[in-house]
Amino acid sequence: MTVIFHRAGWGALLAACLTTAWGANAPAPASRASNTGPAPAGSKAPANSAAATTGAAPSANVAVLSAEQVIQILDQTVDWYRTLGVQQQSSSQPSDLLIVYANQQTANEVVALAFDLARANAELLSSAATAPPSTGSEPQSANALDALRDKLTTQGAGLQAEIRDARVQLNQAHGKGESEAKVSELQSELDMINARINLLETMTQFVSEKNAKTASVNALKAQIDAIADSIPAAGVATAPAAAPTAARATASASAASKNAKPPAPTLLTGGTGAVRVGLWGLGAQVLALHDKGSTIEAIDRRTVDLEKTFLKIRGPPLERLKALSAQSDALATQADSAHGAELKAVRDQLDTLAWLFQQTSAILIPLSKEEVLLEQYRHNLKNWRDAVRNQYDAALEALGIRVAILIGLLALVFAGGEVWRRLVVRYVAEPRRRYQLLFVQKLTLWTVVVAIIAVTFVTELSAFATFAGLITAGLAVAMQSVLVSIVGYFFLIGKYGLRVGDRVQIGAVTGEVINLGLVRMHLMELNPQGPLGPTGRVVAFANSIVFQATSGLFRQIPGVNFVWHETALSLPAGSDYAALKQKLLAAVRAVIGEHHEEIVRQTRQIEQTTASTAVGDARAQVLLRFSASGAEALVRYPVQPQHEADVDERVSQELFKVIAEA
Repeated sequence: MTVIFHRAGWGALLAACLTTAWGANAPAPASRASNTGPAPAGSKAPANSAAATTGAAPSANVAVLSAEQVIQILDQTVDWYRTLGVQQQSSSQPSDLLIVYANQQTANEVVALAFDLARANAELLSSAATAPPSTGSEPQSANALDALRDKLTTQGAGLQAEIRDARVQLNQAHGKGESEAKVSELQSELDMINARINLLETMTQFVSEKNAKTASVNALKAQIDAIADSIPAAGVATAPAAAPTAARATASASAASKNAKPPAPTLLTGGTGAVRVGLWGLGAQVLALHDKGSTIEAIDRRTVDLEKTFLKIRGPPLERLKALSAQSDALATQADSAHGAELKAVRDQLDTLAWLFQQTSAILIPLSKEEVLLEQYRHNLKNWRDAVRNQYDAALEALGIRVAILIGLLALVFAGGEVWRRLVVRYVAEPRRRYQLLFVQKLTLWTVVVAIIAVTFVTELSAFATFAGLITAGLAVAMQSVLVSIVGYFFLIGKYGLRVGDRVQIGAVTGEVINLGLVRMHLMELNPQGPLGPTGRVVAFANSIVFQATSGLFRQIPGVNFVWHETALSLPAGSDYAALKQKLLAAVRAVIGEHHEEIVRQTRQIEQTTASTAVGDARAQVLLRFSASGAEALVRYPVQPQHEADVDERVSQELFKVIAEA
């Protein structure tokens, strides 16, 4: 029996395999590449092929890229792919979203192709790791275990065939005792072989894990899968059903981006569609478009770097394919004259070269597609950059026009203010009136300037109007007293208003105006009793005093500086009252006569200023009146405030003298 024939050498071969696999100084070979790579049906990976053992194509066992280069390329590709997030953040218009969508489809395809070439290169690395050394007569442990497992598998197949034949004989035989025993014995041997095959598979896996090269390749494949899991597009785009869809989407999006014209430049608009024409909004738009253009430039540079990387690694696979083609042509010529074992070896070498050609093509084809896709990606970026540049130029032009308009309006306002000032200085001679007009000119000038700047910089007029209304209402409530005082200031500087140096009376306070501000005024208090001099105190009143009915504000008419004083005298009984009246009047007029001309002039000034005829005579007056106690004389005379103490004293002396003589 076949099983009995092969049983004799199992013990020694299995012991040798165990000693080789678990020995202290044993090498660490890997598993067969046919178990890890997508080798063609009916053939094995280069590591176990005749080409690998005979050394027909030693250069073919070397991968195109190292594991470090593969990871570096994937990292660069993934880093480039993540710029889609920046593009989405920079998209502010529908045309931007269309370009970003087209770029996303293209980027998905680029990432998928990058992982395809990485996996294809990993398979080449795997075949190189499992290839036995070209020198040395001792078989490696992995190859020995594979050979033993193949023998056991062949024996198991033979036992299964014998079991089927034995069961057929069992069904046909009349005595079933011997046949049933034979089937049981064959089944026991088959179970033993399966147990040994399982043991060998476990040992093969253990030996494979001990192989440094295979472990490195497995780690590379695990890294590739981990990176692919972090990029959803890598898994979606590589799926067989999704790849054509992604390709069609990329093609349609690319065609749309080619045929699409750059969008017309538009001003910045808000969410409600209202045009935002404010200088602030235009400036923000210019800065945003500049940043967007810089972002697109940076993404384009990274795309160029990735394109150069793919172009750089495209040469070795192309040279490898040329070398494999030349080797296959040489082997085909050799096969024409080969026979027997030599022909079989040539066939094995051709199978190996075909597998290597397929794996290398799986690297070169994605690289060729990458170049086309990245060119399309850059074309989309160029269209986007041109559109952003057009929008930037339009926004910058609009900003320049608005700034020019603002400067022109401000220049016009300041020119008008200067003309106003010169006209006031030239044609208004009265200092107080000139001051008032210049103050109004300055206030009007800066109010108009602030209004122009506010309206120019505001982005939305409706929002500004609402904001200004709320601010005005709040200020009117919170600063009511201040606003009333400001309004009172304009009443105070009116035609009969106050000016610095005027002597006024507010309530019970008499003083001289030393400061008249926009909100309040200050008086230097004067002594109302005796000589009219300063008390050393300064009194402040809010300008809103003009709106208060309880507090009177008294002052001289502009250009007039005299007041009327009155005094009452008791006349002696039995006197000639008429003659006494004339004596009193003459005495008073003699005292005030030295200031009479100035007082008369000021009286006329009152008549001209007020256009009133009720001013009366500015001369001293004596009125007689009778009471229960006798006759009295009421003496009334004008006096200038700066001389009133001296005049009052002299008038009193003269009146006492006249009464004493009477």
